[in-house]
Amino acid sequence: MKLAKRLILAALALLAALPLAACGGKEAVTLNVLNWGDYIDPALIDQFEEETGIQVKYSTMTSNEEMLVKLAAPDCIYDICVPSDYLIERLIEQDLLHELNKDNIPNLANIDERFLNLSFDPENRYSVPYFWGTVGILYNTTMVDEPVDSWDILWDEKYAGQIIMYDSVRDTIGITLIRLGYDINTRSEEEVLAAQEALIAQKPLVRAYLTDDAKMELVNGTAAMCVTYSGDALMAIAENEDLAYVVPKEGSNLWFDNIIIPRTSQHTEEAEAFINFLCDAEVARQNAEYIYYCSPNKAALELLDEEFKADETFNPPQEVLDRCTVFHDLGDFVTVFSDAWTKIKAA
Repeated sequence: MKLAKRLILAALALLAALPLAACGGKEAVTLNVLNWGDYIDPALIDQFEEETGIQVKYSTMTSNEEMLVKLAAPDCIYDICVPSDYLIERLIEQDLLHELNKDNIPNLANIDERFLNLSFDPENRYSVPYFWGTVGILYNTTMVDEPVDSWDILWDEKYAGQIIMYDSVRDTIGITLIRLGYDINTRSEEEVLAAQEALIAQKPLVRAYLTDDAKMELVNGTAAMCVTYSGDALMAIAENEDLAYVVPKEGSNLWFDNIIIPRTSQHTEEAEAFINFLCDAEVARQNAEYIYYCSPNKAALELLDEEFKADETFNPPQEVLDRCTVFHDLGDFVTVFSDAWTKIKAA
């Protein structure tokens, strides 16, 4: 009887130990990733999970402002996020980011030096470049019968009900400031008010304020033009050859999206492994060709199809870049933009 009891206890102990042995004594890790929609090849997530045993739970957001709210929350659950340049400035100032251990990210060597040490993170202590691009106008050449080279066309009554604006406070107020001859990083209440009034006056012409869905309105031929990002434009053009993209002559926004790890992450080593994976040359090439955005990864660019490298929407010439401006964090002045945006959307 005692022998049988000992055998049962031994068997139970063995069963209890099996899960630990199966995973090397470590509990399985799940990385919570927060990113923009349509901004990674899903096959790469599967590949990373298969190669590392680390699981990825992927969530999306539609604006930097939404991301800030999530990252500033005391119960922030994310391990990897992809904010834009100006938000990284704010996140660093608020001490919300984990300082990267670059020994865990050797593929950082693949990043073109032009995209390192930028003003929002001078030593790349907290961020690794992911993708970059421009903001411009995507339009249907069969529905627009004139040259498109200015933001003014978004206020042309001839296209009433066929114009889609981007549902983003900085992007939409930003291009309006540029159209009016102002700086997109202005701290003048008078200039923001002028942009507010211009956008309210435009509202009767606007079909909708959208984000990721804007490009599909153009692909389907239900709108004549929209404000969008260069990669989304290129993706739409690939589906509808009647579409074209332009960065207006007045200038626009040049943006840089980077990968960061929130300070609250409990899985920083695994998160750094994910960043290193995304910086692999072949992985970055596949990712760029899937999402249609230009990669800062010089090793990946060497592997890209020549058609991508030659496309000026994907890889804009210097004369386009020279008339573009990078957003900066506005500090407390951002409330002036937010108040204006509330009034614009409510009009």
